[in-house]
Amino acid sequence: MRHYFLLFKYKINIYIKKSEIERERIYMEVKGYIHSFESFGTKDGPGIRFVLFLQGCPLRCLYCHNVDTWEIKDKKMVMTAQEVMKEILKVKGFIKTGGVTVSGGEPLMQPEFLMELFKLCRENKIHTALDTSGYIFNEKAKKVLELVDMVLLDIKHINPEKYKILTSVELDNTLKFAKYLNEINKPTWLRYVLVPGYSDDENDLHEWAKFTSQLKNVERVDVLPFHQMGQYKWEKVGKEYKLKDTPTPTRELVEKAEGIFRSYGLKLLDK
Repeated sequence: MRHYFLLFKYKINIYIKKSEIERERIYMEVKGYIHSFESFGTKDGPGIRFVLFLQGCPLRCLYCHNVDTWEIKDKKMVMTAQEVMKEILKVKGFIKTGGVTVSGGEPLMQPEFLMELFKLCRENKIHTALDTSGYIFNEKAKKVLELVDMVLLDIKHINPEKYKILTSVELDNTLKFAKYLNEINKPTWLRYVLVPGYSDDENDLHEWAKFTSQLKNVERVDVLPFHQMGQYKWEKVGKEYKLKDTPTPTRELVEKAEGIFRSYGLKLLDK
C-alpha cells in the first residue's frame, strides 16, 4: 500500500512538473508586438500605472494620437509576456496602489499575449486594466475579460453613421461589448472624446448618456477634450490629418457635455 501511495505521489509530481514546463513553454512562445511602454502613467486607470502600448488597430480614428500604432508590422519591439513582466516588476513598488494598463492601438488584436500577461499579473498580485474600443468582440476577447480586473472602454459616438465617419468601422460591436461588460459586472470606466463638429451635438450627447446610464457596472465617465498633440505623428508617417483645423473644445462646451452626462446619473471626476 505504501509503495502504491509513493508511486501515485511520484506520478502526480511528474504531472505537475510537466504542466509547469508546458506553461513555461507557452510563455516563451506567445510574443507581443509592442509599440512602447510608460512606467509612471497617471491617466489610464486608478493610481500610478505601468502602461503598455501594443501595436495594431483595426480602427482609423480621425483624431488618433497614436497613428503609428495602426500597423502591426511597424512594431518597435517583440517581447514575451515574461519579458514584459520583468519590466513591470522593476517598478512594482511604485505601482502597488495602481497597476498595469494595456492600451494601443487595439490590445484585443493580440488576445493570446494579453491572456498570458494578465495571468502573470494575477500571480504577482498586480491590478490590471484593458484600454479598448470594444470593436473586437469574440470568444477570445471574452477569455481576456475573465482575466482582467477592469476595462477602460472608449465609446466614441452613439450615432452609427457618425461613429463610422470618426472611426471607419461599425458601432454595433462596441455596443455589444459594453452590454457584455455589464452582464459580467466588469468594473468599467467610459471615455468620450469631445471633438467640436464631430461628437459635440447635444442630442447625440443625450443619447450617449441614455445608453451608458443603463450600464450598472460603469464606475466613472471621463470627457476627454480633443487636442492637436498627435498631429506631428500623422505628418511623420505621411498620412493626411483631416482635423488639423479643428479647434480644441472650449471650457464651456466641455462643462456642457459633463452636465448632460451627470444629469443621467453618470459619475464624472470632480475637477
